[in-house]
Amino acid sequence: MADSTLVSNPLATPSTLPFSLPPFDEIRPEHYGPAFDRGMAEHLAEVEAIASSDDPPTFENTLVALERAGRLLSRASSAFFGTSSALATPDIQAIQEEYAPRLAAHEDAIRLDSRLYERIRVVHDDTDQMAALDPESRHLVERYLTEFTVAGAALDDAAKDRLRELNATLAGLTTRFERELLADANDLAVLVDDVAELDGLTHGEISAAAEAARQHGHDGSYLISLVLPTNHPHLASLTNRDLRRRLHEAQRARGSRGNEHDTRELVLEITRLRAERARLLGYPNHAAAALADSTAGSPDRVHERLAPMARAAAANARTEQAALEAEAGHSIEAHDWAFYSNRVRATRYHVDTAAMRPYFEAERVLRDGIFFAAEKLYGLTFHDRPDLPGYHPDVRVFEVREDGMPIGLYLLDLYARDTKKGGAWMSSLVHQSSLLDEPHAVVTNNLNVPKPAEGEPTLLTHDEVNTFFHEFGHALHGLLARVTYPHFSGTRVFRDFVEYPSQVNEMWMLWPEVLANYAVHHETGEPMPQDLVDRLIASRSWGEGFATSEYLAAALLDQAWHALDVEQAAAVTDVGAFEKRALERVGLANPLVPPRYSTPYFAHAFAYAYDAQYYAYIWSEVLDADTVAWFTEHGGLTRANGDRYRRYVIGIGGAVDPLESYREFRGQDADPRHLLERRGLA
Repeated sequence: MADSTLVSNPLATPSTLPFSLPPFDEIRPEHYGPAFDRGMAEHLAEVEAIASSDDPPTFENTLVALERAGRLLSRASSAFFGTSSALATPDIQAIQEEYAPRLAAHEDAIRLDSRLYERIRVVHDDTDQMAALDPESRHLVERYLTEFTVAGAALDDAAKDRLRELNATLAGLTTRFERELLADANDLAVLVDDVAELDGLTHGEISAAAEAARQHGHDGSYLISLVLPTNHPHLASLTNRDLRRRLHEAQRARGSRGNEHDTRELVLEITRLRAERARLLGYPNHAAAALADSTAGSPDRVHERLAPMARAAAANARTEQAALEAEAGHSIEAHDWAFYSNRVRATRYHVDTAAMRPYFEAERVLRDGIFFAAEKLYGLTFHDRPDLPGYHPDVRVFEVREDGMPIGLYLLDLYARDTKKGGAWMSSLVHQSSLLDEPHAVVTNNLNVPKPAEGEPTLLTHDEVNTFFHEFGHALHGLLARVTYPHFSGTRVFRDFVEYPSQVNEMWMLWPEVLANYAVHHETGEPMPQDLVDRLIASRSWGEGFATSEYLAAALLDQAWHALDVEQAAAVTDVGAFEKRALERVGLANPLVPPRYSTPYFAHAFAYAYDAQYYAYIWSEVLDADTVAWFTEHGGLTRANGDRYRRYVIGIGGAVDPLESYREFRGQDADPRHLLERRGLA
């Protein structure tokens, strides 16, 4: 490719904006392809120089050189993949489908290079070199050797050729799964003509549905967009049982209607190819391969922890079901569960979570809740930067300062739209690294809150507030980590550890000092009544049978798909039948408590790189619950506590073994008793 193709490309050179924020006001979809092409070519040339060097391998000429390589590709990839799930336009989806296999092949060209692997091994085995390195540098060598080994660098050439084919094909298939799921979810949005059917929803929710309908050419009607998990939040408040049924059926139908967006054949092909790849790498199945480099270590350890919890959670769910049917006065169905669960909560604990929404105005939650807690713990303040471009008009940009000194940017993309995938997440646009003279991080949070009409307040549900605090925990992890090497930047940690800091941040949602600061009625200015807060806290264990069962059903379903060996995967032809058998084996086949994600719309397992690792949430929650106990024992929301937690957890990125660092933080291993008590499983 001629140099002229990048002359006017804003990705061609480092951003001149503050904190190296990508210039989103200049970047167009057509810029990404040339930047990827040139970036891959430059990166491969740099890696070739390292691999073919006649100089004896050293930490500097091999590991540090690899860390410095690929700057253009990294810049383009961060800008693209940091925003593509929030901007899934046809142009962006086409780029992703074209380049996902090519980028996978590019990664293989590096990870499967025998010359590089040998140089890394020589450095690793040189005791004098290793002894002279600082701890982070030694850890870098160890991680490179492990990651290259797990990736297949030790395979023979024929096996590597097949591995490259598998990786490229899988990259394309998982990208297609995400695209088809988004298209089917948009197609299945529920249209309502009579506002009376929306009884139970708030004024803001009805306003958002009216605006969504208007944007889709249905003036005067109401459109309910679907969400990623099985259970739609509106099911808890809609009084119209038939509409609850329609909405739940739409949620459950995604990816399994036999239309052009059906994902089931993709699931089968992905599963078969992952099983083949695992065997090629020397593992019995994909779960074993995926967990070989994790804190859990093996699928057996995951099952040892999750299986007993599943049995207890299922029993708790059956007890809850009896209470719901007593409240309803009749047998219930899956679409009734959330509605009558709220009724039981109101009857037993006098708590109506819908009545809390006027106290959860989004701007107050953000500034006086989330930002307030971060200031108390870490000395952070957040300042609007309307002069800096976001990647969409809805995106807000904040400069983050620590004790008055700038440390990065936080971008918030709060609202749902057709071009945004479901769920909530955090992404990094700029990775901090002292080696690369990148002192600051730039992170984003994405949520999918229905956008009300112009002038209407955004009132969040209890669950949306909890999700907001959770995702901001990821953002803090990305912002506060300070490392030398980009390999360890921010949230670049084990998959079954990364959820831990975000889960811990949820504790501040109902912490008295924080809640009192943000939970104010958006019209009257009155604080949330203390007796309501007390009743909410008292009711926290209600519904844990359902919540734990639906989560574990998805986590163990993920394990079941990826425990298949080559022959077993080839024998599966019916996705629904396989799912039913898998849930029956673990005692979670209750039709009233479907898995949080059913196979045809299980994006975590088949698109979002949580394959065989969806267990990570509850695995991390052991650390989370133990840490909440530590904060509570040591005075809660204080700068001293925040500093200690930062020193040992969110400030270290991936530069230290996470469980060793946790033991230093806590003085012991995490006690699982705290999690079992929280979830009613003790």
